[in-house]
This record gives sequence, C-alpha cells and structure tokens, in this order.
Amino acid sequence: MSTEARTIQASCLHGVRDLRTEQRFLEPPLPSELQIAIRSTGICGSDQHYYNHFANGDILVREPLSLGHESSGIVTSIGSDVPLGKFAVGDRVALEVGKPCEECGLCKEGRYNICPKMSFRSSAKSFPHFQGTLQEAINAPAKWCHRLPPSVSTEEGALVEPLSVAIHGIRRAALTPGATTLVIGAGAVGLLTAAMLRVTGSSKIVICDIEGRRVNFATANEFADLGFVVPMRRGSTIEENLEIARETAALAVGAVREGEGFAGFDAVFECTGVEACMQTAIYASRPGGKVIMIGMGTPVQTLPMSAAALREVDLIGVFRYASTYPYGISVLAGENKDAGRSLPDISKLITHRFLGLDSIPEAFKMAGRGVDKKGDLVLKVVVNI
Repeated sequence: MSTEARTIQASCLHGVRDLRTEQRFLEPPLPSELQIAIRSTGICGSDQHYYNHFANGDILVREPLSLGHESSGIVTSIGSDVPLGKFAVGDRVALEVGKPCEECGLCKEGRYNICPKMSFRSSAKSFPHFQGTLQEAINAPAKWCHRLPPSVSTEEGALVEPLSVAIHGIRRAALTPGATTLVIGAGAVGLLTAAMLRVTGSSKIVICDIEGRRVNFATANEFADLGFVVPMRRGSTIEENLEIARETAALAVGAVREGEGFAGFDAVFECTGVEACMQTAIYASRPGGKVIMIGMGTPVQTLPMSAAALREVDLIGVFRYASTYPYGISVLAGENKDAGRSLPDISKLITHRFLGLDSIPEAFKMAGRGVDKKGDLVLKVVVNI
C-alpha cells in the first residue's frame, strides 16, 4: 500500500451549471479503507438539482462540490486493517456512499439510512461537504464496498444504488404475495421499482407517466404489465385538482381488467414527489392499501387525508436504503429469484454514456433533457472514467 498522497483529477461544481475539472490530492486509504479507481457513475436527480440551482431544496452548497453517488470502481489499494482475503487489488466493487455514525439507536436498529449524523457523498448537507464520486479515485470504508461478480458490469454496479432505493421501498411496503401494484412515474427509480416488483412477485404491475415513450419503454421491456399516459391537466382550485386526481386514479384502476370487483391497488409506489401524483396515489389505493412515498418533490402538499384515513390507507415514507446492496447485486447476477421471476434487463435504462471527466458538463446537459437531439428517450446518463 502506498503511504504518499497522489494527485487526481476531479469534477467540481463551483456555481450554477459551473463544472470544472481540477486537481485534488488524495491521501492513502486509512487502515479500514479501500482506494477505489472510479469507473462508472450515474447522474441522479439530486445531482441535477445541485447542478441547476447550486442547492437541493433548502440545502445550499458552501464550497466546491464533486457530484455523483451512483458508482462503481476497481480496488487499487487496501488498508492494513481490512481482513485478509476480503478484497484484492483489481476487484470490481459497487459503492455504498453513505457514512452513518454506527452508534445511535437508529444505526443499531439497522436503520442507518436515517441516521441523524449521516454523511452522504455529493450531498451538501454536512460541512465540509462529503465529496462525490465524479473524480478519478476515492477512499471508501471497506465495510461499504460490495464486490461485483463477473456477470455484473461496472455500469450495472453503478445502478445498484438507485436499485437499492426500489428494494428499500418494496421492503417498507411489506407486500403479500400476488399484490397488485401501481407505480407513478416512469423515470429511472420508477422503472427500477417496477422491475423489482416483478422479481418479488407482484401479480399485476401498472405504471403511468406524463411521457408516453417512458410508459411504452416500461411495457415493451417487461418492467410493467400495463401502462397508461397521465393527461396533462391542472385545475385552478384545490377542489378541481383533487377531482383531476380522482379521475386519474380511476384511469389506473380501470387499466386492471379484473372486473367490477377491483377496488384499487394493494400498494401504490409514488416515484415523482409531485403533489398531483400523491393525491392520485391515495385515491388509487384500495381500502387498507398502502402508498409508498419514494419521490422527493414538493415539500409541502395539499393531500386528501380523509380519503386515506377513512379507508385506512397507510402512507409510508422512504429515504434512500439500508442493507440492500448484497441482495441487489445477487438479483442483478440472477442468483436470487424470490418469486421465480428474473429481473428485466435494467442495463437498457442506460440510454446515454459519456467518457472522461471533461465530458461531465455535456453529460449533465443530457441528463436534464427528456429526449436527445435525435428524439431518442433519455432515461439514465452514465459517465465512465
């Protein structure tokens, strides 16, 4: 193991849409760490918020920040305290990039994703900021590095992070076998949620979005069984908006051709965070059903709470993930089929690839588009280094 710092290149955000490639010094890994050469990083919605606003909601960037947290790479150096044989130089790993305190009650319960002292790469919540993975190399605790089998590519290794959000949401839902499910939002996380619902045995998966091509992608590639396009409508009053939400929910229920006895979905996975979608989710749930809130959107919303309370619809919050990586990697490798069904080919989600740190500004521009200049759908943008 090298005992000297090395110079690396890193992409740094200095202001709104101001990305620069700069030199940075990287110390040798600590005894409990690995040094990882980053290979693939996906661009996430939170990365785009920082890129476009130099903030994510009320979290402001206070120093140059490297973005990126959906990542995988190759082990180049191993700390002296890492158990012998656990990792070898050259291993490919998926990176779980949050660092919880591991001492509080939540961490001890296994809910380290909501640890109050959590530091998360590419987030400006902690200060100094925990720098993201859009750089040539990082040091990472060996505990949070997960070896990839030969059958899983480094690009797929980067997808383990958003796949983990889907896995955690489904675990929080605690569905019974054969549950009927609706996924609202056919972006990357919504599509991955639908994909995992297929693995875990949902009997009917319906997906919807305002973009028809996303819905078509989901059904054509077997992420979902059925899909429909949400009409673009907006009322001028709360009452009008709630009525539109009821009508959209009726479209979702009507998409399931199970006769008049179908009263709503066992679980609705809301993956947009948009107020109208949350309203629709509540109305589309059956009595005793569940709404799983995965999307991070409007912080204050007007919701039909009586429609949830009087029908005992549970509203379940989801924030990131905990203890999901080994399972997610096994599913990607085809080793774990809970209900005897395989994961759809999620590598198809990667619609655009960019090579090298200097390509990152163009990668962010692409990630902010719904379609590229050719008119092709943009779902997940990955930077390979």
